[in-house]
Amino acid sequence: MPRFAAIDVGSNAMRVRVVEATSAAQVRELHADRAPVRLGHDVFVHGRLATSALSAAAEALRRFREILDVHKVDRYRAVATSAVREAENGALLVERARREAGIELEVIEGGEEARLVRLAIVGRLELREQRALLLDLGGGSLEVSLVDRGQLRASRSLPIGTVRLLEMFHSRASSVSPQPSAEEEVAREYVLRQLREVGTEIARGSFDVCIGTGGNFETLAQLCPASADGSAVPAIDVASVQTLLPTLAAMSPDERRARFALRPDRADVIVPAAEIVLAVAETFGCERILAPGIGLKEGVLEELIEKHFDVWDYGGEANASLEAALRLGRRYHFDEAHGTLVARLSADLFDQLLPLHRLGERDRLLLRAAAMLHDIGDFIRYEAHHRHSHYILMNSDIVGLTPTERAVVANVARYHRKSHPDTAHPNFRDLDRDDRSRVRVLAAILRIADALDREHTGKIKGLRAVIEKGKLKLHLTGARERQLEEWTVVRKSQLFEEVFDLAVEIAR
Repeated sequence: MPRFAAIDVGSNAMRVRVVEATSAAQVRELHADRAPVRLGHDVFVHGRLATSALSAAAEALRRFREILDVHKVDRYRAVATSAVREAENGALLVERARREAGIELEVIEGGEEARLVRLAIVGRLELREQRALLLDLGGGSLEVSLVDRGQLRASRSLPIGTVRLLEMFHSRASSVSPQPSAEEEVAREYVLRQLREVGTEIARGSFDVCIGTGGNFETLAQLCPASADGSAVPAIDVASVQTLLPTLAAMSPDERRARFALRPDRADVIVPAAEIVLAVAETFGCERILAPGIGLKEGVLEELIEKHFDVWDYGGEANASLEAALRLGRRYHFDEAHGTLVARLSADLFDQLLPLHRLGERDRLLLRAAAMLHDIGDFIRYEAHHRHSHYILMNSDIVGLTPTERAVVANVARYHRKSHPDTAHPNFRDLDRDDRSRVRVLAAILRIADALDREHTGKIKGLRAVIEKGKLKLHLTGARERQLEEWTVVRKSQLFEEVFDLAVEIAR
């Protein structure tokens, strides 16, 4: 039976979980472990991982490697979140993980973190007929997502994790007090201001259930349990958190440990955690928050196992990414009709040229995202908008895409106009060889599709590609008056001819 493992390198702790699966639905835990390494302590103040934290993390990863070897794990995925992502020297931990522990550590974006948490939640709880607000609270960030009947509708990563708030505000308090300190008041306003940014996408009370993941939610569910409602899932009573917070704030971490049996690395962050919960409740109208005790590492395992047993819903994930791309485009007031048409024409051309380029479904998704958003840079300025598109896409989360995939999308959009991909351009040179080749193919296809809607009027409705006598002939459906489109296709076909060694012409 195959064995899988997930390693979560968080801002407050590091975790590993090993399971054995007889099917996608039958999974047995073999081992779970935790290392209290607080990587976020120095990162959120000084911007760097401390030498001592690096050494402790490397030691924990060596121990995790031994656990994987003892259990003969077949496949694993190790991910690092906000602390490593934001640290100036985060790459050093990635390199030490590889060299000292033989572990490939992947630094993931907030959007990918939210996607994995959603997988865990949807896989364990019955949400097919509900709208759910998902809150994944870590040491460095809070991922806020809206899931509608299992599909992700909105997601934002906010810099309001518990360790971050502890270092920014609470560590400056000189003494404990039953009255909120000035730092605590500032912290509350900071959290509320961050949450208000999400209010434009997720309306107050626009969901059926609120779900919190992460150790702090689990601890608060023990300290402030909600009354039973027929569900076996623990839940937090927000009103009880409001009552308990002054007591927690008036105690030292040692006193909290003694009275509430908290771990040392939970006792000091439980106050900022409670403040975040109350701010979330105030912003979104939550009175009760489920705390199912699952999170990022369970999402990692869910994906590994479903892909192994070939039950992974690739289409569902692609749809989530494209919906995220659409939301991003709307945020920047893009021409939605043009973007969606060019994306469809690009995908049609991609499919019909499959014997030539032999790229996969994932590449098709990247092309569709780039085609949809190729003109998003118009929001900044039409002149050089292809470069502005690259900038916006490189600095935006698209749910389900890795940072490398996002760079491919940004580069494909960057090269939809005149200049060809060139290693003299840093944005293109920074890609590896395979991704540079991928960008050339996808950009060549995008240019043809974009040319077919030159006037943004949607005259061309569809295409059929036929290869004959060294030429690609495009048979088009739609308006008969299309001289401008024909001229533009010829004008923009040079990259396509270089990549595919085919001239392009419109069939009459």
